[in-house]
Amino acid sequence: MALSTTVSQWIKHKAPCAFLRRTFKQKKPHLLLETSYDLLIHFNCLLFVHRLAEESRTNACKSKSKVIKKDHVLAAAKLILKKSRG
Repeated sequence: MALSTTVSQWIKHKAPCAFLRRTFKQKKPHLLLETSYDLLIHFNCLLFVHRLAEESRTNACKSKSKVIKKDHVLAAAKLILKKSRG
């Protein structure tokens, strides 16, 4: 089973493919991309949002808050982006 088939089974509402292709061709015309790069970009965004939600929930629990606030999300975003840079 191909990667794009597996990923598309997980993703019910995917990002607009034409928009992604047009944007990449305008910004980075020299890049050679595979056919399923739009699904991989969408999947990567979903993973980021999932990590952001988990970390925000953890921050809210640490501050003994039942509601996730803007400060919790911003702190989680800084931490996740710092980790993803390598």
